[in-house]
Amino acid sequence: MTLLPVEQAQTRLLSTARPITEIEQLPLHACDDRILATDLDARLTQPPFDASAMDGYALKAADAADPGAVLRVIGESAAGHSFSGSVTEGEAVRIFTGAPVPAGADSVLLQEDAEKLDGNLIRTTFPVILGRHIRPRGQDFRKGETALKAGTPIDYTRLTLAAAMNHASLPVYRRPRVAIIATGDELVSPGDQPGPSQIIGSNTFGIAALARATGADVVDLGIVSDHRSAIADAIKQAQAAHADIVVTLGGASVGDHDLVQSTFLSLGMTLDFWKIAMRPGKPLMVGSLGATHVLGLPGNPVSSMVCGLLFLEPLLAKLGHRPSPNRMTTARLAAPLAANDRRQDYLRARLSRNSAGELEVESFGKQDSSMMNIFAQSDCLIVRPPHAPEMGIGALCPILMLRPFIG
Repeated sequence: MTLLPVEQAQTRLLSTARPITEIEQLPLHACDDRILATDLDARLTQPPFDASAMDGYALKAADAADPGAVLRVIGESAAGHSFSGSVTEGEAVRIFTGAPVPAGADSVLLQEDAEKLDGNLIRTTFPVILGRHIRPRGQDFRKGETALKAGTPIDYTRLTLAAAMNHASLPVYRRPRVAIIATGDELVSPGDQPGPSQIIGSNTFGIAALARATGADVVDLGIVSDHRSAIADAIKQAQAAHADIVVTLGGASVGDHDLVQSTFLSLGMTLDFWKIAMRPGKPLMVGSLGATHVLGLPGNPVSSMVCGLLFLEPLLAKLGHRPSPNRMTTARLAAPLAANDRRQDYLRARLSRNSAGELEVESFGKQDSSMMNIFAQSDCLIVRPPHAPEMGIGALCPILMLRPFIG
């Protein structure tokens, strides 16, 4: 199988993905960062009455068009405790923010614009304008109005709106489920003591975090030995967990100890493509096992993370009704780059700002795909297309952001 260009591989992967249609009805407190599955209509009108926007006095604007008007205060209206009477000519009601405006009143005079006199009287010190400082009934939304559309990501502002519309629960799409299988006799879990030929299996944690950040639920199936039966058992566990995507880490090549691909094939996987024209991340495997997507990521930590960004993240976004992530931008080179070969390069790099305030990027000298320390220090990846010519200092080049840059 020939090396597939990155863009073609992404297109082929996403062309087979179908957004999840299953809907869950969840309580509000569980809906943060979920995707609304149906339009949401208001169940009441807000505000339900004309309400005061300020502390002051509710009155008739015609009674106080000019400063110096004297009015009699006949009662009080507070939030949760409305005034039951009606305001007539020459009268006012002491009112507080959020309280219902009494019948007959059409404006609110600010409390600092009123001078208290003896005998429940006030004198206005500022002209009153008709309708001033009143929030009209239904100003925010009305019963039956669609305020949130299907496909809307739920955040803290939309949770507040949904609650105000009197919804205690929301219909949201089920999260994509990702099952992660790390393979290799050489791997042990963090905290364990590795043997003479062993290393710590770290990839699972980064891939799981990336998946969760893209709205997925993760099933970690642990470290699986290099035996067909063990790998097959883990795959069956992933199927039993109803995983939408099975992600394997390592073992997807065709060496004597790389058994992942052949085991999947023996269980009925359709192999879509394998081997990408990219560095790091060449031995990427993509296929399907029934309705389940199979994504075989390389074993080297940096390779698996880069492939996760390029393939797992957009796949999860599409399954989960989320906008396709766009991590790409540009920066000016702080150091020259040599010409590239036939594979698309993703160079770990750090960002800064030049004297003009523009983003400036410089790659690390070492780019070995096993070196996570440099990856963790990087702000971005410099993207070098196949056969890209050499580039000098100050040239504008594409970069893939690993995280927001503050600088």
